[in-house]
Amino acid sequence: MLKVRPKETVSMLTRDRVRLDADIYRPDGEGAFPVLLMRQPYGRSIASTVVYAHPTWYAAHGYLVVIQDVRGRGTSEGTFKLFAHEIEDGADTVHWAANLPGSTGQVGMYGFSYQGMTQLYAAAAKPPALKTICPAMIGYDLYSDWAYEGGAFCLQANLSWAIQLAAETARLKGDESAHHTLATASKNLTLDDPIPDYSSILKAFDPDSFYFEWLQHSEPDGYWETLSPKTSLRDVDLPMLHIGGWFDTFLRGTMHLYKEMASRSVYRQQLLVGPWSHLPWGRKVGAIDFGANAVSPCDRLQIRWFDQFLKGLNTGLFDEPAIALFEMGSNHWRTFSHWHTPNPTSYFLASTGLACISAQEGTLTPTPDTQPPTPDTLVHDPWRPVPAIGGHASGPSGPQERAGLDCRTDVLTYSSEPLVEDLHLAGDVLVSIACTAATPSFDLCAVLSEVRSNGSVYNFTQGYIHIRAGQITTPLQIRLQPTCICLAKGNAIRLSLSAACFPAYPVNAGTGLAADETRFIDQQIVTVTVTSGGDRPSQLLLPVVVSHLEPGYMTTATTDR
Repeated sequence: MLKVRPKETVSMLTRDRVRLDADIYRPDGEGAFPVLLMRQPYGRSIASTVVYAHPTWYAAHGYLVVIQDVRGRGTSEGTFKLFAHEIEDGADTVHWAANLPGSTGQVGMYGFSYQGMTQLYAAAAKPPALKTICPAMIGYDLYSDWAYEGGAFCLQANLSWAIQLAAETARLKGDESAHHTLATASKNLTLDDPIPDYSSILKAFDPDSFYFEWLQHSEPDGYWETLSPKTSLRDVDLPMLHIGGWFDTFLRGTMHLYKEMASRSVYRQQLLVGPWSHLPWGRKVGAIDFGANAVSPCDRLQIRWFDQFLKGLNTGLFDEPAIALFEMGSNHWRTFSHWHTPNPTSYFLASTGLACISAQEGTLTPTPDTQPPTPDTLVHDPWRPVPAIGGHASGPSGPQERAGLDCRTDVLTYSSEPLVEDLHLAGDVLVSIACTAATPSFDLCAVLSEVRSNGSVYNFTQGYIHIRAGQITTPLQIRLQPTCICLAKGNAIRLSLSAACFPAYPVNAGTGLAADETRFIDQQIVTVTVTSGGDRPSQLLLPVVVSHLEPGYMTTATTDR
């Protein structure tokens, strides 16, 4: 590894003459070096070190590393407006970075979350110097991958982030009072307005926040078409390293981009998904320690990636499968030659009608119930909505012990018999529910958990759907987060259904009104009837793989516990 020179702070001008500031980390060595660029809105000194190695580590591997404040953030000039300037500013920055003294003219980008989004927007402009990107945890379709899930507004994630950005704006303006109020609100998220999702604190201190636009655009309309990277990347092709986490709120976006690029790209598209939430990327996620193998390999992998595509070195990447997934349970990385799409294995819901009362009354069986349909009645009281515990859409995220939550009478539970052998899942998960409701609108949350032999219950994937007035079709299809897990012999699978997951998503008032129009006083009790058996049985569809036999599925180590 090379020594690294002291950090330099430099500036550039965009095409509309706005100054953007950056820190540059240079290797202390002879010759020119490729450029690694990160563009971010949180103050460039952070440089995504919440999940990545410090820029000096990358520079020591022979790269000129540039960390830039986007427009209106950090010390850069201009006005910050979410994603509005990132295509043009990204292209201008790539061109500028490629022409820095000591640059080979080859540029790669890395970063996660907003820093992943700036990669996509820069790539959309097709700057010639940009040769590869490594987007991690992004929203490809901003509506369905970021702001909404299954038609439901991602309340806690969106509001928390909006308050964080507003607090940073106040700090940059030197408004101590506003910064203190917003920083306090971010740590103690309250939804006590007459319109709970409205947030009077945010409206008072940042009335132009993206948050209010996102609330108003509750359907996938032209607003999202204009704003989403999906629109601008339609004819872009680059080698991409895609990074995600099983409990990341943006895993939908990571998979959406990967699948589309893999289907049409002439370049290598590589995917790595760990057992992580949005941050950090370590061995302990939620309530579970996934072991030493779960520590992020992303820094070393990115160096190999950039060595391959920016330096032209043979790093052996093309001799390896393109997909690496962390298999929870066995706690080892598994590799695939392609995204696994097996014929799904069905587990059918069966019940005595008391699945909301006892875990013994609702079951998951490999064969459908031949008896007449049995209804389970789910009653949602807006005064005491089912709380979000773990998962991907709320904090703290990750797997959490939820046996107590499953004892609530507004949660339906369906459990399998103990497994007679280890069950390996890898891929997409779907739940098909036959149901009706007594109100014009309702929500359903589906959580899949492993029930251990000692009675503890840990979630490993979930999904959510918001049914608007007049939109119900049965059975409902609820798409859960993809997963890769080994469910241990002797443990069981459990599907839990509820009509709320608060504050991850707004409480559905049952009226059919949009979230930004629903007043607390309007909220109604919502009754949902779920049926099992009959001609259209409710079922769970799982991506089962045969560990050592499935084509394209290879183990990297023997399973241990």
